[in-house]
Amino acid sequence: MTETGSRAGRRLAGWLGGGAAGLAQGLAGGMRWPDERIRAVQRRTVWTLVAAQALGGLGTTIGIAVAALLAARISGSTSLAGLAQTCQVLGAAVASFLLAHLMGRRGRRRGLLLGYVLGSIGAAMCVVAGVVGSFATLLVGACLLGATTAANGQSRYAATDLAKPAQRARALSTVVWATTIGAVAGPNLTGVAGRLAQHVGIPRLTGPFVVALVGMLLAGAVIALFLRPDPLLVAREAALAHRPVARSGPHWSRVLSVARERPGVAAGVAALALGHAVMVSVMVMTPLHMSEGHAGLQIIGIVISVHVLGMYAFAPVVGWSADRFGRPRVLMAASVVLLLALLLAGTSPMGASWRIGAGLFLLGVGWSMSTVAASALLSESAPDAVRTDVQGAADLVMGLVAAAAGALAGLIVGLLDYAALTLFAALLAAGVATAAELARRTTGPRPAEDEPVTW
Repeated sequence: MTETGSRAGRRLAGWLGGGAAGLAQGLAGGMRWPDERIRAVQRRTVWTLVAAQALGGLGTTIGIAVAALLAARISGSTSLAGLAQTCQVLGAAVASFLLAHLMGRRGRRRGLLLGYVLGSIGAAMCVVAGVVGSFATLLVGACLLGATTAANGQSRYAATDLAKPAQRARALSTVVWATTIGAVAGPNLTGVAGRLAQHVGIPRLTGPFVVALVGMLLAGAVIALFLRPDPLLVAREAALAHRPVARSGPHWSRVLSVARERPGVAAGVAALALGHAVMVSVMVMTPLHMSEGHAGLQIIGIVISVHVLGMYAFAPVVGWSADRFGRPRVLMAASVVLLLALLLAGTSPMGASWRIGAGLFLLGVGWSMSTVAASALLSESAPDAVRTDVQGAADLVMGLVAAAAGALAGLIVGLLDYAALTLFAALLAAGVATAAELARRTTGPRPAEDEPVTW
């Protein structure tokens, strides 16, 4: 039989869903991956992702507190200060789709590893940019740095590959929570990293990116050594014992078709993108708002740490709530928390104040609620054949919308003020509530339980 004929035969067996080839593969998958072994692989996967997220979180967040300041220092313009973080968000958006493409073909391990390697290269470029005073190099480095953000984001989906349907949000939120370890420590290291940078003769604001480089390399090493077997490949092979699983590369037409046919996917993508845009637009300009009020770098780092604490520390509670009460209800609550955060931040004076600290903390909590609930909603709403495609496309849209919001944030603050920025963000937060209502009407208040998965 020719190679063409062989491929056609395999396709026909998959389409029929009950051919001898499909049956044989299903039985083989069931014997190789019994429920007990799948549960063991899931535990190993989650703990590996937890370790990588802790290190990756250190790498991605330590530069948040100084990215806008470094950009303003190099460019000499307040209006351009948000571009570095915007480029990082944009880079994360593009990398999310490309990494999902690679994961769909080769598994989670290779995609995550590539993301951490590219991010470490970006961190090195940010250091070089600060040394030579090149704004263009800083922007390119920030784009590459976004690959690590993309890898951290895709890790939350990897935690759901082998999770039971009723436990997906909790598995996802456990990995999101792990970022707390490095993310909270990261901004608090800005002062120490800055002093070390000055000690070795490089600009103070480049020090945090040196620490970021080390964190990303360690995260990549954890993935390379311990994410075995690959959870996505195991899930696909084991699923053949229950139902045939079609495989395909990412095609926009198929993703758009799924979004039109399944409102849960559309609602999940919208809530994910809008919630992230609210957080990014306000967070990237907060250090500058505080700096103009003569707040020190250490105080700015503490406020960002409090913000990051809100983003990640309560993720397990959010995940439990999303599994218990349903994704739409948690999304609706997220919109309320985001609006309250914007009210506090928008009425805060320049510099350090309790309102800016409380507002940024609630901004992180609201982001956590929208991200966990929306990610679980779109993952369970997408069919197996295009699930990685949908996840990658969702993170791409999320990043593009947030990048646009971040770019506008710099212009709004430059032309108007920080309070005007929070009013703009409030419109986006209202969109999260709209997405929640769409999800409630089309998918119901509780998580779907109709998948024939036994583990």
